[in-house]
Amino acid sequence: MGKEIIKGYDVTDLTSLEKLEPVRVRPGMYIGSTGSKGLHHCVWEILDNSIDEISNGHGDRTTVIINKDKSITIIDNGRGIPTGIHPIKKKSGVEMVFTELHTGGKFDNKNYKTSGGLHGVGAAVVNALSKWLVVEIYQKGNLYKQRFEYSYDKELKKDMPGTAVTGLDIVGTSKKTGTKVTFMPDKDIFSTIDFKFDIIDERLQQLAFQNKGIHLELVDKRKDEEVKKEYYSERGLLDFIEYLNESKTTLHPNPIIFDGERSLENVEMYGEVCIQFTDSTTEYIGSYVNNIPTTEAGTHETGFKTGMTRSFKEGAKKLGLVKEKDKDFEGDDLREGMTAILRIKITDPVFEGQTKTKLGSSEAYTMMNDLAYTKFSEWIEDNKELATSIINNALQAAQRREKIKKINDAEKKKIGKGTSPLAGRIAVCTLKDKTVNEFIVVEGESAGGSAKQARDRRFQTIMPSKGKIMNTEKQKLENVLASEELKIFNTAVGTGTLDNYKEQDLKYDKIIIMSDADVDGYHIRTLWMTYIYRYMRPLIANGHLYLARPPLYKVYKNTKSGEVAKYAYSDEDLEKVKKEIGKGALMQRYKGLGEMNPEQLWQTTLNPESRTLMQVTIEDATKAEKMVSLLMGEIVEPRRKYMYKYGEF
Repeated sequence: MGKEIIKGYDVTDLTSLEKLEPVRVRPGMYIGSTGSKGLHHCVWEILDNSIDEISNGHGDRTTVIINKDKSITIIDNGRGIPTGIHPIKKKSGVEMVFTELHTGGKFDNKNYKTSGGLHGVGAAVVNALSKWLVVEIYQKGNLYKQRFEYSYDKELKKDMPGTAVTGLDIVGTSKKTGTKVTFMPDKDIFSTIDFKFDIIDERLQQLAFQNKGIHLELVDKRKDEEVKKEYYSERGLLDFIEYLNESKTTLHPNPIIFDGERSLENVEMYGEVCIQFTDSTTEYIGSYVNNIPTTEAGTHETGFKTGMTRSFKEGAKKLGLVKEKDKDFEGDDLREGMTAILRIKITDPVFEGQTKTKLGSSEAYTMMNDLAYTKFSEWIEDNKELATSIINNALQAAQRREKIKKINDAEKKKIGKGTSPLAGRIAVCTLKDKTVNEFIVVEGESAGGSAKQARDRRFQTIMPSKGKIMNTEKQKLENVLASEELKIFNTAVGTGTLDNYKEQDLKYDKIIIMSDADVDGYHIRTLWMTYIYRYMRPLIANGHLYLARPPLYKVYKNTKSGEVAKYAYSDEDLEKVKKEIGKGALMQRYKGLGEMNPEQLWQTTLNPESRTLMQVTIEDATKAEKMVSLLMGEIVEPRRKYMYKYGEF
């Protein structure tokens, strides 16, 4: 499975279902958003097609180039998109792929046993959202080239996106095979067209881990000195889990790894799993379907969890660790501290939405459940000592869960009796409209007092923070949930934590962390972000978490008509603001929020009309996981190396 090479891929294998027209009207339907995430999704659509070629045995190399003009190029050495003329459409395969939705060779499984870009809309969508796109095909000894632009469409008699402005012309000869696509995102569609090196870097790294033995490359030509990085993995998922756990203390040196094939009716699946337990109190599962990261999980991940839990529960009884009358552990207890990579290749996957972040195939649940149960059962039989240790940890986690439940129940009783931890600690807004209300955590009692005076009482709630909260990455779960400061935050926000999180109970649209613009302030921000990432992650995923940006400087001048003042939020801003104020400008450097009076705090940091907020997002869950562990975990050496490399961070 996944290793079969299918020959004879030509234009007659392409099937077209509908014309390309609605993409620019509702781009979010196809790429999720028109922000940075959607911009990079365009890269993934073209990149996925290249990786599909490689995964199915055609070629072994893909290169991504960020060009100086901000366009981007993806090159592979696969077979090349079919260049022949379709017998019914009377168009080349290349033009069909880039101008018509649902055109591709992946609908009938003849040419691709498995694929990530299965809907056949990716290339056309990218073309529709680009100012221009150029495709070059190396095939049959020739170099073919075609250009598409937002231009006049003769057939439709109006300006249309993705219009072919040249034919598929032979412009040279070539002994190699493959496809090269270069596109310029349309700045009228996207809020930003700046590709992020780090985001593409992380995706290529993950693809290399998932496809051992292939060569990937990223080149950034935007700076004077070209940046180039290559990716290659000899051990696949073993390298991947070592990469993820670099900053964690692992409980066993050799990860548990297995793979296998399953089939159900007309669906075939190849699955591979690699897990390793650490001393962390949280689990991390990175799951992938046909090389696509399924950040919202899905049926394959649920099946894996069910099969794993069943095998370990049965193993616990066979090993005499749990008697019939004993309280058992749950799946969450078993997976505490587990890092897992789960990848499957499956024919005809059903995703929920074009962005393919959640798998919906019911067959994947059944097959992954069976694979995990069978393989873990065999592993437990052969590794009784380590299995006993894992089960004992799960039983201890179950005891802690019971203890935590008692703590939470006691807190609920306190609130019911009117002894809520909120009393006297926060200044609550008067409106009950959770679509506009803001919850603002302010560093320090002094700044908190000013913020209470400065805020708009109608929709802004203020919580003064005493200082630095605990580093929750280094604390046991019961210690985190027993923290008075975090109890106040949790009660006020209303959602609950971990598996008890309920989005519908959120009382605020924005959760804003407001700290000083200095090293301590950045540390406080990071501590809060770490806690929220670990215990209330949907706040980030659903776009509710923000960082306030207080000014570093006040630049002012006294005139006959009064003081003229402007604020600078960075050292770069300072010189610009000085010029705006003009001759005789004076400067005040703010050492902290507490130095501002309520009026200044309102104008610079709290007023929605004039403030600057930075939204916290998770572009890539795997990268976020690694960064949180690296920056906040126990192991010092990887953090020291990171800080040395990125000193300005």
